[in-house]
Amino acid sequence: MLKFKHAVVITGSIGSGKSAVCELLRDRGFEIIDADKISHCVLDRCAAQVAEIFGAQYIVQKDAQAANSASHAEFDASGDEEISAAHRASVDRKKLGELVFKDPAELARLEALLHPKITAEILSQAQALEAKGRLYFVDIPLFFEGKRYEFFDKVAVVYAPKDTLISRVMKRNGLDHAAAKHRVELQTNIEQKRAMADFVIDNRSDLAALKTAVERFLKELEDKI
Repeated sequence: MLKFKHAVVITGSIGSGKSAVCELLRDRGFEIIDADKISHCVLDRCAAQVAEIFGAQYIVQKDAQAANSASHAEFDASGDEEISAAHRASVDRKKLGELVFKDPAELARLEALLHPKITAEILSQAQALEAKGRLYFVDIPLFFEGKRYEFFDKVAVVYAPKDTLISRVMKRNGLDHAAAKHRVELQTNIEQKRAMADFVIDNRSDLAALKTAVERFLKELEDKI
């Protein structure tokens, strides 16, 4: 089985602070594969298929010239000839999210469309970074839920208690408590993720505490690999 010995997955739950951790790691000079960014690009590339499956109301048309420029800036590494055409339309992620987060069947349809393409792009980027022979990180929000990434064997969970996750999602996404709680509970329980992790980065407090936790994590990582 293909393995990436220089890779460490960064995962957690919605609201746990994965992006903040990855930003701190970038500041330290580490390269990051961002599964969310990849998924956004793949989603827009699949705009025509999204329209067929879910309806044209979830698609926003773009100016072709601006879209072509944006596609090269965001996703030039893939070399996919379909990008230019696909980026003339984009998916209204907020509107589509309102649909799929309320209906597990619709969410499953979207995942079936996107996940094979997302996984393939993550693999491609990981192979390129692996060849450099240096430590790098792979930000995969749904690592445990997806069960598609067994080729990564070192996993760090960014942790915050469930109540903290809900509060952050309420603030960040402008949701009420019930809606934020539902988003959090769509994912595997954060305590289960913490138990399954090789490393835990505690982010229940402020940025200063998180910086300390990231330094501790890097030292632990250095000692173990």
